[in-house]
Amino acid sequence: MGDLIGGKTAATPHRNPPGSWAPARRFARRALAPVEKFLAIETSSGVLLLASALVALIWANSPWRELYRALWHTPLALRAGPLSFECDLHFLINEGLMTVFFFVVGLEIRAEMHHGQLSSLRRAALPLAAAIGGMMIPAGIFAAVNLGEASAKGWGIPMATDIAFAVGVLTLLGRRVPPALRVLLLALAVIDDIGAIVVIAIFYSSGLVPVGLVGVGVGLCAILVMRMLGVRAPWAYVPPAVVTWSGAYVTGIHPTLAGVIVGLLTPVRPWFGREKLVQQVAGSIDSIRAPSEREERRLLPEVARIEEATREALSPVQRIQSALHGWVAFGVMPLFALANAGVGLGDASLSGQSLLVFLGASLGLVVGKPVGVLTFSWLATRLRVAELPPGVTWPHMAVLGVVAGIGFTMSIFISALAFADGANLETSKIAILIASGVAASLAYGTGRVVFRSKAREADAPADAR
Repeated sequence: MGDLIGGKTAATPHRNPPGSWAPARRFARRALAPVEKFLAIETSSGVLLLASALVALIWANSPWRELYRALWHTPLALRAGPLSFECDLHFLINEGLMTVFFFVVGLEIRAEMHHGQLSSLRRAALPLAAAIGGMMIPAGIFAAVNLGEASAKGWGIPMATDIAFAVGVLTLLGRRVPPALRVLLLALAVIDDIGAIVVIAIFYSSGLVPVGLVGVGVGLCAILVMRMLGVRAPWAYVPPAVVTWSGAYVTGIHPTLAGVIVGLLTPVRPWFGREKLVQQVAGSIDSIRAPSEREERRLLPEVARIEEATREALSPVQRIQSALHGWVAFGVMPLFALANAGVGLGDASLSGQSLLVFLGASLGLVVGKPVGVLTFSWLATRLRVAELPPGVTWPHMAVLGVVAGIGFTMSIFISALAFADGANLETSKIAILIASGVAASLAYGTGRVVFRSKAREADAPADAR
């Protein structure tokens, strides 16, 4: 068996690498097949996120609750000569690993601005209007419920949409969901993230220390200079990114925002592209086929050229996003949920300010999100600055508004910035968990009704309509 290449039959490479044991390799493939299938499903990230939150919630209310709390306060230290940096495990996750999450968010925003829903004002008009409404109305509800109280500073909690859970709910609704609605949800979530990032930078950063801006400037300038010099290796940008993170931390800007900035600076255009990839690979294959007395010496440089062509056929944004997506979806986010969703029910409260926090966060997500998304979308279409995509109706938009009320990851992140440890923080997390669960259930139930009725209308005979 072989492939016909240039009129000749190429031998198929051995299925097992040299030195491997075939039975063990077959066993490993069978054992890992269910895991690979699970990771290939869109909803699996949301399922793992939910499982992590449930484990954290059960653990924090079990007889081993003190172990849960002690784990995240495990001291860590990094020392290099006279320099040292000390933190705990919770800080490493929330300010360190979440920087990678925000970096991927920055990559997504950069890609959408270049060739996605945010590449032109006309394409971005509807998701922009929906996202603005979905941020302003929930924030307004929280602020109104907590008016005059110190807890009002948590107004940013119900603003953002958790894309992993939201996409997971739409996936559960099956193929009847219009593809345009999925694209609209992704664009809305990206704009939501931009809004949340701006809010964090302006309202949830501590007092600014100007000297830290020097570090931010040095790091960003180094990245720009390396781009001008044509440095393409992603790992080469890690040191200046760390300098940018450190400068943001010293300045008082939340350091995870450094990830967003670096993501936005990542090149979005490929160097080679499809055509140059084909030319380079074809030329190298021809050179390898040519008879030569020095086969090994000729093979190495041609293989290097093929590797360069395949690597540079995609833009750095695409390559890095693809490489990090799995780590973020199945590592960083579940770990964040495990470290932050462990709310001691005895530490939460439904009285005084804490009750206002609970009502503000839950009403903002469950009520404010769909009202804001629908109202502002309707206004945008009435003013003719936007229009519904083909195949999307107002009942579909209602489902979109409800599913946007799933605020899990970013909402918990903002609540940790808004409140110090105590009843308000724990109650806000409980409200987020309950409200996100209610929004997910309502979105799934509403979607089942809406998409089923639309499918029946599409299947009905023309004379029966």
